[in-house]
Amino acid sequence: MSITVLLADDQSMVRAGFRMILESEPDIEVVGEAATGEQAAAATRRLRPDVVLMDIQMPGGDGLQATRRITESPEPVSRVVILTTFERDDYVFEALQAGASGFLLKNAPPEQLVDAVRVVAAGDALLAPSVTRRIIEQFARRPVEADVRARVESLTQREREVLVMLARGKSNSELAAELFVTEGTIKTHVSSLLAKLGLRDRVQAVVLAYESGLVAPGR
Repeated sequence: MSITVLLADDQSMVRAGFRMILESEPDIEVVGEAATGEQAAAATRRLRPDVVLMDIQMPGGDGLQATRRITESPEPVSRVVILTTFERDDYVFEALQAGASGFLLKNAPPEQLVDAVRVVAAGDALLAPSVTRRIIEQFARRPVEADVRARVESLTQREREVLVMLARGKSNSELAAELFVTEGTIKTHVSSLLAKLGLRDRVQAVVLAYESGLVAPGR
């Protein structure tokens, strides 16, 4: 089955460029386009794409507002990748708070765009490496809420180990090697901890690991 994608950007030339890049891949299908935040949210409800590539600055409700509307729906099925020309901490921080599963700069090479769609569709996190540490440190500075701590305490010891390693950027294969188990077992642990924590993907898991104090910046 193809990965279905919705393109949300107020510039038609940008959408056309993204469409050309993505539709050259046999496993990706662009199912719709939107030029405003409102159109993006409405099209996502109608088309239910696997991935929404969302420009952050658009008229008619910006990309952050549209992302919130998409991820707050009762049964969210679409994952959002925020695209921007700005490498600004506040944008990334707000995008993750809004429920985005990834963040990519518009000047990234075509292969990174294609990879971003595949990575996020598979349920993995996608953060531009140059901004990840700064953003995580912003989350880590916030006071720990009681419910966040309680959710982490509901995990088993092994699930907490896996969460800590996820927060440190370990892949499934690296986790499996370090814990002497199969990748299938790691996927089971990840799915279990996401379900217990009420999270959609690894981005949210990493954020929560720092929010809860389970992992500290630089450690």
